Amino acid sequence: MITSPLASETGAFPTDDESRKFERIRTKIHDNSDEASFYVANEIADLIRQRQKSGKKVVLGLATGSTPTKVYEYLVKFHKEEGLSFKNVITFNLDEYFPMQPDSIHSYVRFMREHLFDHIDIRKENIHIPDGSLEKEDVREYCQAYEQKILKVGGIDIQVLGIGRTGHIGFNEPGSTLVSKTRLVRLDRVTKLDAASDFFGLENVPKRAITMGVGTILSAKRIILMAWGEGKSEVIAKAVEGPIKESVPATFLQHHKNCDFILDEAAASALTRVATPWLVSECQWHDGLIKKAAIWLSEKLNKAILKLTNEDYNEHGMGNLIAEIGSAEHINLIVFNQLQRTITGWPGGKPNADDSKRPERKDPYPKTSLIFSPHPDDDVISMGGTLLRLVDQGHEVHVAYQTSGNIAVFDDEVIRFLDFARDIQKDDKELQQQVVEVRDFLDKKTPGQVDSPLIQQLKGLIRKGEALAACRYCGVKEENAHFQNLPFYETGTVKKKPYSEADIQQTYDLLQRIKPHQIFAAGDLSDPHGTHRVCLNVIYRALDRLVKEKASWIKDCYVWLYRGAWQEWDIADMEMAIPIGPADMQRKKNAIFKHQSQKDSAMFPGNDEREFWQRAEQRNKETARKYNALGMAEYEAMEGFVRYHFM
Repeated sequence: MITSPLASETGAFPTDDESRKFERIRTKIHDNSDEASFYVANEIADLIRQRQKSGKKVVLGLATGSTPTKVYEYLVKFHKEEGLSFKNVITFNLDEYFPMQPDSIHSYVRFMREHLFDHIDIRKENIHIPDGSLEKEDVREYCQAYEQKILKVGGIDIQVLGIGRTGHIGFNEPGSTLVSKTRLVRLDRVTKLDAASDFFGLENVPKRAITMGVGTILSAKRIILMAWGEGKSEVIAKAVEGPIKESVPATFLQHHKNCDFILDEAAASALTRVATPWLVSECQWHDGLIKKAAIWLSEKLNKAILKLTNEDYNEHGMGNLIAEIGSAEHINLIVFNQLQRTITGWPGGKPNADDSKRPERKDPYPKTSLIFSPHPDDDVISMGGTLLRLVDQGHEVHVAYQTSGNIAVFDDEVIRFLDFARDIQKDDKELQQQVVEVRDFLDKKTPGQVDSPLIQQLKGLIRKGEALAACRYCGVKEENAHFQNLPFYETGTVKKKPYSEADIQQTYDLLQRIKPHQIFAAGDLSDPHGTHRVCLNVIYRALDRLVKEKASWIKDCYVWLYRGAWQEWDIADMEMAIPIGPADMQRKKNAIFKHQSQKDSAMFPGNDEREFWQRAEQRNKETARKYNALGMAEYEAMEGFVRYHFM
């Protein structure tokens, strides 16, 4: 059970000092990234105000990327609503791609202007960002001057950092030394892969960058490293709890006496005190934590749940659980039954059956099921087997495609479809002219350039046609496919607008029209572009409104969150697991194949270079393998769900 996108059950995070014995850097865990960003912004604002009172300057080291954007948003808000002045602030940015023109859509100069500098009263002469437009032979001297400028103003008071998957801080890739200074570096392949979506392809990502060095960063008086989301959890655990080594540059921060890691719960999820709190101190045991601990022990010892012994629990930090609950046999049986009850071949509930121990209720039958799909293929990628099962079992299935997905279509696809249309409609002069205009635009298009409105529309139509083809294959009525094209997404760029009332109202209206008995939504919050997270928040806001208005149907509606495109739920979190046989696994893949524009190579593959059908198949099979290893029946594959309790 979860109560928010990133919520955890009470008692999972011990707060005494003993619980932090594995941590070599101070860490502060917040419920979510918004709360954490507010905390950081307040610390920065407080220092600015303190220095203003004594007539002194504040020197800030600033970072770019998605992590600090909310911090900058709060600082702008403090300026506009509370009168916070930045006239006494001097800034030095961490890094910049090389080569990079300052007016490029990809430049950090533009990023900082759009997110912060254009909205506050900072003096232009106090802004310092590495210059990516230099000639290569001038870079070394420029970097030395950058270091001198930092020293001249007395050093950096607060250095804000994010962290990359390689453990890099700034662009200090693995292999960077403890004493490195501002310099030109070559980017790691993983770093370039992570940036590929912003540049519309790996081939467009610069190979080098100018970055402050590790030594430059460590010379700051105060360091704040921020990380959000499950995708950062493993590298955070290495940086906080692992040994200091050049292969994980963030571990060098363990040398600093005034460094804090500010994390949301998801980014902190691999820390020992969060992942396995029984190893650091005595826990306040509850059902969810007992289930998590037993599954962890089973996997660690490669034993089925029912084979775990008292000695196994005692030797792995859970002696107090045995003392509190009783024998291992009793604990094992409780957890085994919990797991067994999550498995059902009836995602819409089994009619004429005892549903007291099933995840879904039997009545009403058939149900109206509404599947929200952030992109036009998330439904079949992440829960295609369940979708097929719902249709096969006679439920009325609707799919709401929340965004057009138009930026994920290659330009050549547009030309291919237009050439086909041109040959069919040879007498349509308007169409012939559009073909000429589109080809001319695409011939001159530069990497990252925003498509014309016509091309954006055409790309959206391509993805719409693919989604309809998948619906037809799965047996979903075409009239039950709802293309929302939520406004927040329609920017033509990777960067999206914040969601607004228009997005919420559109979702609210759809829910009121369909009045579903069950809702399926993407809880795959590691989506690197944030679309899944925004789409889920829009659904939550619409549901909040329906609850507040006491809509008659909402109290009988279940909401299930799926994953699969970017990650999978932990077995301990799953509350419903749908087995998929070999035939249905093939049907699911066939449905994914209908999305031809995403086949072979997707525009935004993230950090996993496999095709989405390969990822989905592997994750579904791995879920089934894990269930089997715990002592459950052996299935070909499984899709897992967590229920969201919104009332």
